[in-house]
Parts: sequence; C-alpha cells; structure tokens
Amino acid sequence: MRLAAPLLASALAMAIALPTYAADKAPRPQPAKHADEPGNAPDDAARASDKADTAQASAIEYSVSRHRSIPFHGATLGYTVTPGTLTIRNDEGEPIASMFYTAYVADASRSGKARPITFMYNGGPGSSSMWLHMGSYGPLKVDVPGLDALHGEPGRLVANPDTILDRTDIVFLDAIGTGLSRPLGKATGKDFWSVDGDLDAFARGIQRYLTINNRWASPKFLLGESYGTTRTGGLAYVLQQRGVQLAGATIMSTVLNIPLLFDPSVDQMHVNAFPTFAATAWYHNRVANKLADLDAFAKQAQAFATGPYAAALSKGDRLTPEERTQMAQQASALLGVSPDFLLRTNLRPGPDRFRKELLRDQRRTVGRLDSRFDGIDVDAGGDSPEFDAANEAISGAFIAAINNYLFNDLGYQTKLSYRPNFYSSIGPAWDWKHRAPGNGRQFAANTSVDLSQAMRQNPKMKLLSLNGYYDIATPFAGADYDLEHMELDPALKANITYKYYPSGHMIYIEPGSAARLRQDIDAFYDSITR
Repeated sequence: MRLAAPLLASALAMAIALPTYAADKAPRPQPAKHADEPGNAPDDAARASDKADTAQASAIEYSVSRHRSIPFHGATLGYTVTPGTLTIRNDEGEPIASMFYTAYVADASRSGKARPITFMYNGGPGSSSMWLHMGSYGPLKVDVPGLDALHGEPGRLVANPDTILDRTDIVFLDAIGTGLSRPLGKATGKDFWSVDGDLDAFARGIQRYLTINNRWASPKFLLGESYGTTRTGGLAYVLQQRGVQLAGATIMSTVLNIPLLFDPSVDQMHVNAFPTFAATAWYHNRVANKLADLDAFAKQAQAFATGPYAAALSKGDRLTPEERTQMAQQASALLGVSPDFLLRTNLRPGPDRFRKELLRDQRRTVGRLDSRFDGIDVDAGGDSPEFDAANEAISGAFIAAINNYLFNDLGYQTKLSYRPNFYSSIGPAWDWKHRAPGNGRQFAANTSVDLSQAMRQNPKMKLLSLNGYYDIATPFAGADYDLEHMELDPALKANITYKYYPSGHMIYIEPGSAARLRQDIDAFYDSITR
C-alpha cells in the first residue's frame, strides 16, 4: 500500500505524551564539576554563531545528570543520562566552541571489563544529532508503530526495545552551529563549517569527553548517518593520528565520495542511483513481472546498472541511436518510467526528475529521504518535486520530541534555542575541500581515502555498512561503490560487513528494519568486544 504524505500541521505546538520509563525526582541542574575557568559565570560568553541569536554560549562546561531505567527484554536496564557541553580549545588553549552532547551510560556491570563507548552524530552538513537521538539506538525513541502513525500527530516518546545501550554507552554529539553547539570567543561559524574544520572540532570534542569522563581505556566506536558517514571516514583517520584508536565504526546511509553523489556530469552518479530508482519503482508497483523478493530484485537492478547501463553511459556520443533506444527500453522495464522519458533525459534521469516522473500519472511525487512516501504538488507538470514528502512527514514528531525531552523532562537549562538543523546558514557557507592523507592538495571531499588509510594503520578496526533500499538521498549502490574502491588488502576487506534494509535514509523509522538493525549491530559489537 502506498503511503500518503500530508504535512504534520502545527507539529511543534502539539504535546508529546509522557515517556514510559522510570524517572527520578529531578534535582536542580548544576554546573558540571569538571567546568574549567571557574572564575567565569555561566552567562559569560562567547559570541553566538549568528546575529539572530540574542543568547550566548558559555565557555564553562555545564551538565546535568538523571538516573533512569526502562523495561528491556524482560528485565530492567538502568542508566544515567547526561546532557551537557564540552568546551573545545585550540592549540593555544583558547576556547573556540561549546559542543553540546547527550550521554547515556548504563549502570556498571560486574564483568570488570571496560564498557565500549560509541559517539553518534547525524550529518547535513547542518543537522543536529536529533534524528539518531530520538529515533534510533538510545533508550528512548519516538514511537512509530507503523509509518502511517507519522501522519496526523507526533509520536509518543517510549522505551526503545531496539536500544544498543546494553552493548555500549552512547554519546550523541551536535555539530557546531546545530543543536545547542555554538562557536566561542573570536571563532565564528565559518571556522567549523568545512570538511576539515568540522573534523577537527569533532576530534577535539571526543578527546575532551574521553578525558573528563575517564573513558580513554574504553573500546571506542563511531556511528554516523548521512554526511555523518563522510565525517566518520575522515574522523577515523584524524583520531588515529591523535592517539584515539577505534575498535570499530558504523556508517549508515553512506556517502564518502561527495562528487559521485552530487555531480550529474559524472556517469557513476547515475549508475549508483539506478538500483535505488528501481527499488522505488518496485515498491510502488510500477515494475511489470517483478521479482517477489526485494533483495533479489535490488541485486538484479544493481547488476544491470554496473554492467550494461554503465557500459552504455561510458560510450557517450558513440552510443548509436539503436543502442540508445534498446537501453532505454531495458532500463524502463526496471525503473517503471517510459522509454521516451529516458531518451529525453539522455538515459540519465537524475534524482529530482525521477521522483517527479515515477507517479506523474497519479499527480504524486516520491520522497527523497524515503521514496516509500508520496506527496502532492500544486503543479503536476513540473520537472522536480516541490518538497520532500518523507521529510515533511517525520520532522514534526522529532522536533517536538527533542525539545520536550531536553527542556521539560530532563530539565536542562539554557538561554539558547535547540536547532534541529541550521541549513540556511551552514549549507551556503560549507567548504567542501578536503586535504586527504598523504596529499597536500585539497579536493572535493572523498573520505574513503582517509578511512582506507585508517584501516590499514589499524588492521583490527572493523566497519559496518548499513543502507536502505528506498534512500534516494544516499543510494545504497553508491555506498558499495565507495567502499569497494578503497584499494584495501584482501585481508582487510573481511573487516567490512554490508547490510541492507527495506527502508529509507532513516532506516530506524520502519519497525521491522529497526529490529533487524539492532540484531546486526549486536552481532557487530559482539564480534569485537567479546
């Protein structure tokens, strides 16, 4: 059944139901004991990241902790949740940013082993960690019993049966300029709004957390989503150079090689997108005589894309009219759009035109983040959707949840407003150049080079790749391509595990996929820490 995708009207104004977990009596928040610069008051400041902010961040590290528990698989999982800030300093010791985090630390076990710790973040660039925090692996999540539940009202915040807190402690980090993270002192947002500036900030933030919480001896993991996977590729190498050796990393909804995602003049971009377009057509029943099994169909589409389709595109103008017509007919059978449309787009439809074309006869578009969702444009004759139906369907519930949770439930106090994203400022300012290991020149980011170097230097590091079939934003075949072109030694290729799900960019919003994610990540951590 195809999903409708109306806007969640007045989502921020709607109340979230109280979470179903055990809570302590909330004490008054106090500055963290590890606050440096004790002579400063919490309101001493640093400039906000943009002129629209009247509130200012502080160089004093501030946190508040709560002890909580949730029912978990027939038992009780107890933990301490701590929202707070990390003061990032430059090499001269000057404060340059306040990075907001929310940490979850499970009650001490009796095993005597140091518990793993996983640092998690979303991407953008310009997104906070709200999506992962409120939807994926923490002890609480927005309740989504089915995708249709995202329509009409925000979901409740409930105990998460798929949390991985029993396997690893978790720290959600917000990029500078997002969430409650802000520049300090003489620094401005643009000092952090670049591939390399962002990597340095996250590396310093992680090092600071390890130090003030005595976690250097813990097995360390990263988990990034979307641009967060680009960050993970670079961060694995940067941390390695700074003495922070990783046990493993998880990349979800992956893009490592940026030009292969955004540049329509590069044929590989179209090859990478083809299998996701085919999976979308499969879901919306636009493929005649389709295979019943999605995994098998996706593999069939990927084999065609990397074989006959890639060969046809590589011929460019040398492709004869007969070959062009034949390819359009073959591709049409998998993509669910007409051969004529493919011929008019030179066999390279691109994400926006495909999203508009697939259901044009029904006056519907398909989502970018999750192509199972469909939307209604005012103009059915345009060449691209007017909005992302998936994004509009889910944002309200998550934004309401994070604000209610931090400021009402946990009682975190700040004069700043939580920014779910800051795309309007960060997006246009972002510098995509990146200096890869061993190369003094800067190019558009491809952090698969960094990740490859990190895995060679640390041959015990393992990598888990997680991707949804219906993710047009970061197609699963693109993730495969990036990882398969890291030029790894055969002995190191065994350190990479690939998993795929019948979901979109936020894999975890689909209940069945969320349960499978939990099982796959459990197995990944167990293969390293046991």
